[in-house]
Amino acid sequence: MKKSFLFLLLLIILLIPSAALAQSYYFSLDKETVHVFWEADGTLDLIYEFVFTNQPEGHAIDYLDIGLPNYQYSDSNISADVNGQSLSYISSSGYEGNGSGVAVGLGSNAIPPGGRGVVRVFINGIEDVLFPDTESDDYASAVFMPSYIGSQYVAGTTDITVVFHLPPGVKPDEPRWHSSPNGFSSSPISGQDSQGQITYTWRNTNGDASARYKFGASFPSSYVPSSAVSKPSLWQQLGIPAEAVTGILCVGGFVGFIVLIIVVSVSSSKKRKMKYLPPKIRIEGHGIKRGLTAIEAAILLERPADKIFTMILFSLIQKNAAQVISQDPLNLEFSDPLPENLRKYETQFIEAFQKKTKRIRKTELQDLMINLIKSVGKKMVGFSHKESVRYYEDIIKRAWKQVEDADTPEVKSEKYNSHMGWTMLDRDFEDKTQDVFRGGPVYIPIWWHRYDPTYSTTQAAGPSARTSSPSRSGGGALPNLPGGDFAASMATGISNFSSDVVGNITDFTSRITQKTNPVPKSTSGGSWRSSGGGSSCACACACAGCACACAGGGR
Repeated sequence: MKKSFLFLLLLIILLIPSAALAQSYYFSLDKETVHVFWEADGTLDLIYEFVFTNQPEGHAIDYLDIGLPNYQYSDSNISADVNGQSLSYISSSGYEGNGSGVAVGLGSNAIPPGGRGVVRVFINGIEDVLFPDTESDDYASAVFMPSYIGSQYVAGTTDITVVFHLPPGVKPDEPRWHSSPNGFSSSPISGQDSQGQITYTWRNTNGDASARYKFGASFPSSYVPSSAVSKPSLWQQLGIPAEAVTGILCVGGFVGFIVLIIVVSVSSSKKRKMKYLPPKIRIEGHGIKRGLTAIEAAILLERPADKIFTMILFSLIQKNAAQVISQDPLNLEFSDPLPENLRKYETQFIEAFQKKTKRIRKTELQDLMINLIKSVGKKMVGFSHKESVRYYEDIIKRAWKQVEDADTPEVKSEKYNSHMGWTMLDRDFEDKTQDVFRGGPVYIPIWWHRYDPTYSTTQAAGPSARTSSPSRSGGGALPNLPGGDFAASMATGISNFSSDVVGNITDFTSRITQKTNPVPKSTSGGSWRSSGGGSSCACACACAGCACACAGGGR
């Protein structure tokens, strides 16, 4: 009994010093600088520089975990050094953080307690880091979240700098930055690096090394291969982390039911995005609001934006204020001086098309729509929305009936020309145009050469081709086209707006309805761009351009 007690007491005494001497990592990260290179081939290169001061009571800093955006990289493309001494141990399998990343072993160059060291890590060729921009379908979105460290291991604040180097060739007026994270200035410092590439620099001298900061920028996708801009998965679009997908699939039918609800909700949301007018406009008043132009009626009937812009273009062509120089890509020329009878939305349209870049043009066209919607909304105050809609839909039907009931091709063409503003409001405008003129000639209106540049150069050649109408030929016959060609050319105007000017019509319209008919505010959720982002440190980002890197920082 006595020997057993003495043995147990000796064991306890031996264990106490071991427990007391046990150390945990504890250091200050004085400075963290990350250079983020978005390369011409669509890949991502990173240069990290960490300045550590190890605390006297801390464990030697012998390993460093670096979180990476995804698993699309190779360990052989990663190198590191500490205080200028190259390191040889770099391993994904040794990584102790969550999600994807690598462990960097400092070996004999470990930073001792009370010591100071500079660690640099070079990472090349990370793939699948660009996604379509949610606001412009011809832009790529690049979002990055630097590796962070567990709060239990780091003391004090950190001077954090993140520098984006945009792809070669991107011009200063083309890219745009996303919202800056808390603690950083609202807009980064713009500049150029030694290679002439555009840079955005964010800095926070009192940053938190354990915080999950997210930085983003967008640039024209034409500067990288189209294959490099990844399409986000359904899970990413819904904001569901990748590590949760397996668990979700396991619960089977219940999840299927939830997903069905989400899909229905998303579908409903998309339909709502196409609704221009706020609910208050639909509060029933009394009587019909007469006197709206065909284009204002298009707002009331909530026709697609590309259809409305095409109607404005034809209105300007008929007023001899605009001429199509080329249809694909769409290039317009405007009269100088302009006619005096133009409406506000027509002058705004002209101003938008006189801008040099498509991005600015698209923004101004969205502003045009917002102003037009607000104007129609004011005019509808006190009138019945339902009765007014029926009234203008009846005008469309009567306009088509006059065209269809015309006795001769000449009269039919004349009626079509005079009522075109209203017939274009029909949802089946292209198909009805094809049916009405099937098999017969169409006697083209005097403004046709200002719309069809091919006709202008072949039938009205000469210096005055752009300003004068085609004359009648020898026997007084009116110029004409086969009905099918005429219908196809009319449809081309709308398709050109869809592809070359407006782009993705749902995204374009969504930017408009966010201001004219916003979704009621909710206490949860967020935009696709701002949600997700490695919140569980698994790098299953649900943002547009998910190159967010997360690290557990376990050591």
